[in-house]
Amino acid sequence: MSERAYAMVNLDENFWTSRYREGNIGWDLGSPSPPLYQYLCQIENKDLSILIPGGGNAYEVAAAYDLGLRNVHLLDISSVPIDGFLKDHPFFPKSQVHHEDFFLHDGAYDLILEQTFFCALNPELRKKYAAKMFDLLKPGGKLVGVLFDREFAGGPPFGGSREEYIGYFKDFFEFEKFEACTNSVGPRDGSELFMILRKSNS
Repeated sequence: MSERAYAMVNLDENFWTSRYREGNIGWDLGSPSPPLYQYLCQIENKDLSILIPGGGNAYEVAAAYDLGLRNVHLLDISSVPIDGFLKDHPFFPKSQVHHEDFFLHDGAYDLILEQTFFCALNPELRKKYAAKMFDLLKPGGKLVGVLFDREFAGGPPFGGSREEYIGYFKDFFEFEKFEACTNSVGPRDGSELFMILRKSNS
């Protein structure tokens, strides 16, 4: 299906719940994304408030929690992966699990991690995504993660380029790092960008 055709599909809770129930989750690695895991491992301040939106089966959430980053929050629009995560991690604080639309979420975070969420959104929402990330971050907060540096015949996922992404983020963030990812998982090797964006003060 083309990008234009998918633009006519409502990528809502029902859409993603159906994907999970059908097992049609090709984005799911079955373990934490190497770039994000390595970033989490080097965080010294264990008190950081962290949000992982569109977290799905939440491997990165579990990894962060196990690393002592106990103020990590999971958000997903579908209850299916959330229910599975809570079943597998019964001691994880339920107050840090959010079953809701990202754009309706209220919060204030030091760090937000991006992993296959941006590419799952209708491309028309990308500027809104950047603005919402800005709103959810505390002063000096960071948006860290990976974005696809390639196009797809259909979507989701929806691809793009570094130049395109800069256009979305430049009004909201300072670019600490935005370059080819050097530790992508095998199938994504050479097709990802790693970003560290700091919330702009202006």
